[in-house]
Amino acid sequence: MKSISRRSMIEISGLSAVGSLIGASTFSKFSRTTGNKLKIIVIGAHPGDPECGCGGTMALFASEGHEVVSAYLTRGGAGIQGKSYEEASQIRTEEALKACKILNTRAEFFAQLDGNCEITNKSYTEINNFIRKENPDIVFTQWPIDSHRDHRICSILGYDAWINMGKKFALYYYEVTSGNETQNFSPTNYINIGSVIKQKSASCMAHVSQDPEGWYVNIQNTIQRFRGIELNCEYAEAFVRHNQNPESLIPK
Repeated sequence: MKSISRRSMIEISGLSAVGSLIGASTFSKFSRTTGNKLKIIVIGAHPGDPECGCGGTMALFASEGHEVVSAYLTRGGAGIQGKSYEEASQIRTEEALKACKILNTRAEFFAQLDGNCEITNKSYTEINNFIRKENPDIVFTQWPIDSHRDHRICSILGYDAWINMGKKFALYYYEVTSGNETQNFSPTNYINIGSVIKQKSASCMAHVSQDPEGWYVNIQNTIQRFRGIELNCEYAEAFVRHNQNPESLIPK
């Protein structure tokens, strides 16, 4: 299995509080002792969230032969005006499946309700069991103080699974920008997504029911260009790394 390299431009760079780069490394250090194939899970509250915040990163990992899973808490049933919950859920599920096909990732759906996600013993157990079964090397989840309640719940559920699995996988938080949901986000790490920007764009535009011209073309594209300026490239995605990630999974 080909490992991730600098040539493939999956470059992670730490950014200090004063904005200076403190080194560059790759995810090539994130490898199992039994081989180089990694398992990456991106958890999102709704169809479109993982693609918006991590679409380029997902495409890059998948292109290197690593297994990438896009896990949606809901099917987005409250997200299409004039459609019933069931109709909207079907439409948005189909859009998510199309987006995952573009990114070469696997989709998984949970049974939470769009706009009414909950933190309960049942939901904790469901996410814990799923992540334990998948046994990932890296999990990306939503930022814990996003303005959307479902996003915050998504973040907490992912964080709880990380704690319950003994912090054995690397945990990163991602940002989403449609409606200015992500607030007070100061990235620690960046990934250059220039080589897959068309692929990411296509995955986001697959969510036709969500007015991608409005949130992707007019907002998200500006953000990924801005993150690119911070990384000194054209397009980038930004993340916050949990500082208690296992040392064995920290790029050197």
